[in-house]
Amino acid sequence: MTVECASQMDAAPTDCFEHFWNQQGEWVEEPNQRRGGESGVQRILSSSGRLLYAKRQIGHIYRSWQHPFGRPTVLRELAALQGLRLLDVGVPELVFCGARRGPEHQWQALLVTAALEGFVEIDHWYAAGERERFGEAFHDRLLQELATTLARMHKGRWQHGCLYAKHVFVRVEGEGEQARPSVALLDFEKCRQRLSSQRAAAHDLKQLRRHSSWNDADWQKLYYFYKTVFGSSIKGL
Repeated sequence: MTVECASQMDAAPTDCFEHFWNQQGEWVEEPNQRRGGESGVQRILSSSGRLLYAKRQIGHIYRSWQHPFGRPTVLRELAALQGLRLLDVGVPELVFCGARRGPEHQWQALLVTAALEGFVEIDHWYAAGERERFGEAFHDRLLQELATTLARMHKGRWQHGCLYAKHVFVRVEGEGEQARPSVALLDFEKCRQRLSSQRAAAHDLKQLRRHSSWNDADWQKLYYFYKTVFGSSIKGL
């Protein structure tokens, strides 16, 4: 039984679940054992040939005061994707999300999102020499776009929870002086709303600082742009 779903398909939610559950593709994240179950991500194609990513879970749950007996983590990710899109934060397009009780009452859960077309992981963008190609003025605009994206998320009290550079994706639109950067974020399995925007910001920015390759000068620029949008400094940074 599907307990919660969001779908852009015409079929009934239960039919969507069966369709995606039975579809197989290349593993981009092999199933790993944790949280009392397993979770992995496959690359699949829609009936129209569109590239999708399907997160497939069995017994992979989180617990909270609202859900002391456990709830599939994709449902928490669903809430984050919907909430962040309302804040104009770049996130993958949601295609389908659902969860049901499988054999022996164990949770089966799916989260299907569209590929971020034209986006690349930011460290891969750097490694390809794109910073040198577009120049430092463009790179400053990129840092400003990232800072704005993060500030929007945190002002909405959303904490990513696992913010590494590998979860930051970049796309360049246009050429020459008309080129402009876009930023999108990935992997919201641990994302949740905090009681205050300061707490959300402090957790994520400290984590991003530790798990990124920016030098001090780049980080100070990013943090300056961030404070401008967020409206205040963050304790501990």
